[in-house]
Amino acid sequence: MSTTPEHAGHAPHAAEHAPATVVVSAGRPDRAQGGHINPSVPLNSTYVSRGVVTSGELSYARGDNDAWHPFEQTLAALECGGGEAGEALVFSSGMAAVAAVFSLVPDGGTVVLPRHAYQAGMVLARQISERHGVTLRYVDIADTDDVVAALDGADLFLAESPTNPMLEVADLPAVLGAARERGVRSVVDNTFATPLGQRPLEHGADLVLHSVTKYLAGHSDVVLGALVTRDAELAETLREHRTLHGAIAGPFEVWLALRGLRTLALRFERAQANAAELARRLAEHPEVAEVRHPSLPGDPGHERAKAQMNGFGAILGVRPRERAGSGSVERADAVVDAVRLWLPATSLGGVESMLERRRRWGTEAVTVPEDLLRLSVGIEDVEDLWADLDQALRA
Repeated sequence: MSTTPEHAGHAPHAAEHAPATVVVSAGRPDRAQGGHINPSVPLNSTYVSRGVVTSGELSYARGDNDAWHPFEQTLAALECGGGEAGEALVFSSGMAAVAAVFSLVPDGGTVVLPRHAYQAGMVLARQISERHGVTLRYVDIADTDDVVAALDGADLFLAESPTNPMLEVADLPAVLGAARERGVRSVVDNTFATPLGQRPLEHGADLVLHSVTKYLAGHSDVVLGALVTRDAELAETLREHRTLHGAIAGPFEVWLALRGLRTLALRFERAQANAAELARRLAEHPEVAEVRHPSLPGDPGHERAKAQMNGFGAILGVRPRERAGSGSVERADAVVDAVRLWLPATSLGGVESMLERRRRWGTEAVTVPEDLLRLSVGIEDVEDLWADLDQALRA
């Protein structure tokens, strides 16, 4: 990767700093007198280039682009921590990153993946299975024995933890260790937890996947994805896929994502605290049948999340209690219709709080309850969020 002086991002003493510092300090321009403290937005499709093009040289912006470097350097520093250096690659969307991951599977290969995961990714997996003879082995990601048994003879292990939308928590050290022992390439979707909540590479993952659209950018205004790895050869393979498939991000979108990333620690801390408080109150609400959040002592993923995560995330699963004359789906839809502060929307990870009934999507897993509401808790005042939820549940 090549950088011009203006955009030569760096992470000074990153190994010595906490993630909340790295997210602010990494990927900055060099400290020249009168220089910029933020990277600017280079709008170039083409670079001056003579002779034989060498690896890492900027020549054409589809192959490499100095607009991407500061964001990629910052994300790599976050996911890799103070250990072995790694590399991040930004993609045009989270699904473009998912497609790059599936491109690693040979025709006729085998993929192990969670029964509950991002539904668009699961649709793509089924299409690849049909077109390329790929075998899909679905597992309960929280059942370590189930996962380990499925890994034998597999080519790729795609994990989510916590899962979308069921919030199941995997024993990452155990399942990633088992994959490595068997020579199975492993990928962890870290969108829900973020690098501040967990670092899957430190547990043995080969790749980390992000929908940058969500918490990393954090303001519901860009669509981007990313992959992070410590394997230089794997990074080069994925970079080639990105170049040849044109799955590239626009300079301004990446700049916006970096600007959003700078406040990740503050946003995520507030959102997690709000989520834990709302989960506690919802668990005692007379109009709520079930709440899923790893912060709750009775949640199936509580002890595991407590042991391997820094916090419990900001996504809740809620099932309203049925009423006479009203089915569970009608009750869930009524709650969505009754909120006034919460936004009925399908995304997550923004500063604003959102909710939706997940099975309104026909492609969602049939094992997800029809009445499950997924709540993405934002950074608003928790009392206002609670008051709106409470009145919607009682309406």
